[in-house]
Amino acid sequence: MSPTEELAPARAADSDGSPGRGDGSPGRGDGGPCCGDRGRCRGEGGSCCGDGGRPERRDVPTSVLVACGAVLVVLAGLAGALDADEWLTHPGFLAWQTMCLAITVQAVPFLILGTLISGAVNAFVPSRVFQRLLPRRPALAVPVASAAGVVLPGCECASVPVAGSLIRRGVTPAAAFAFLLSAPAVNPIVLVSTAVAFPGSPRMVVARLVASLAVSAVMGWLWLRFGRAEWLRPRTRHTGHGEGRSRWDAFRLGFQHDFLHAGGFLVVGAAAAATFNVLVPRSLLDVFAGSPWLSVLFLALLAVVLAVCSEADAFVAASLTGFSPTAKLAFMVVGPMVDVKLIALQAGTFGRGFALRFSAATAVVAVACCAVTGWWLL
Repeated sequence: MSPTEELAPARAADSDGSPGRGDGSPGRGDGGPCCGDRGRCRGEGGSCCGDGGRPERRDVPTSVLVACGAVLVVLAGLAGALDADEWLTHPGFLAWQTMCLAITVQAVPFLILGTLISGAVNAFVPSRVFQRLLPRRPALAVPVASAAGVVLPGCECASVPVAGSLIRRGVTPAAAFAFLLSAPAVNPIVLVSTAVAFPGSPRMVVARLVASLAVSAVMGWLWLRFGRAEWLRPRTRHTGHGEGRSRWDAFRLGFQHDFLHAGGFLVVGAAAAATFNVLVPRSLLDVFAGSPWLSVLFLALLAVVLAVCSEADAFVAASLTGFSPTAKLAFMVVGPMVDVKLIALQAGTFGRGFALRFSAATAVVAVACCAVTGWWLL
């Protein structure tokens, strides 16, 4: 074979500008470490490299722009209606500022501790450990996986990729989904934060533990009975023990991502809770708070929309005065299992069809378990 013929495949492979594609060298689309981080190139769904090894520009999500625009419109309207000095010294604004800051300051220490432990578990605990600890019978593995959430903390942001990793390692999906629901809802950090947010109310802590375990176990068993493999369309993700990345780097990056991601939702949730308490008329709240079923459904829906991190949602729930303990329990149980960010994470990990079915079923089961648990314990 002539030298020209030997070089032809290389030229054809490099015709799109990616070096070494087709000859085993690092390049775009072959999973090579073109930016020093293996498996994050654009060919595998990541956004590490663009053409020629240059970083690919990431656009700001439309939802973020819409949210920022809405906030600016509201602030502009308030500033137009009131003078700046009058607005900043208005009793309503001062009450909103105090309440928002109090919720955030109370919740941040638990958020830091929770994301530290979550990052450590994801980086230093191999997925095979979970597989060895679970019984081989799926029906028994479900409650064991639910109970594992009590001793293996993890925020909801980390539980979705961890569940995907467990399924890829051979764990039955029913057990992985039970752990996905229980880990962010019943871990020690969440229970301690609940006890701090509801001082003198140990029944609320017990009710949250019982209701969350019941929801995770029931959903695991329901998947065993009615779940279909074609609903799952997992996508490749590179988290935890990534090849070419040290465990400490994985821990640092995981903590940084989870804390900034969850911290943003915490601030938004605290601001929304403060706005809710300051602006919503008491007469309107009485319509929902006066009805046992409407109050439970209303706070469950509010938890889905606010998407507050599980380490901090107890403080937001405690600030929602006027609602029954059962309604506050629904807020704390539904939020870590079904909210807008979790639905998006599940859709990106397991597919949109799974996310819609699983989230809807989880919300119904969670409300029912909260109603029964609240009637029993609260």
